[in-house]
Amino acid sequence: MNTTMRTSTDRIRHAILFEIVLLGICIPLLSTLLDQPAESIGAISIGLSVISTLWNYAYNYLFDYGLLYLKKPLYPRSSFTRITHALLFECTLLVVSIPAVMFFLNFSFIEAFMFDLGFVIAMPFYAIAFNYAYDLIFPVGKTSAYESAT
Repeated sequence: MNTTMRTSTDRIRHAILFEIVLLGICIPLLSTLLDQPAESIGAISIGLSVISTLWNYAYNYLFDYGLLYLKKPLYPRSSFTRITHALLFECTLLVVSIPAVMFFLNFSFIEAFMFDLGFVIAMPFYAIAFNYAYDLIFPVGKTSAYESAT
């Protein structure tokens, strides 16, 4: 059972890369789908991204400790663990994102909820894919493919 935790530097890199890739996908896509100016989508996306990045760091730290408390391995992670991790993260983020979307995009509660519901459905797929790729590129306790090439 691997109980090696990621370093703080690695967790910060993970959180920042997660958000940068997500912003690169979301701003143009949502601007087109919602027929909103890219500036409006960009502003709300960046604001939520900052909040999400801070929560991502704390959440991943707490999730790892939760796994250790339950005597579960940190790595490799099962599909069930990855899905649970992604879904719980998105659900906890709703508390902040719904009011922010209502305010910045002038959406009603129902519109903001539906907007966020789309994220809750889509984001776990992104999170699972991103985290799987991140674990391959930056494995815990080993030299990564990226570090080997530099």
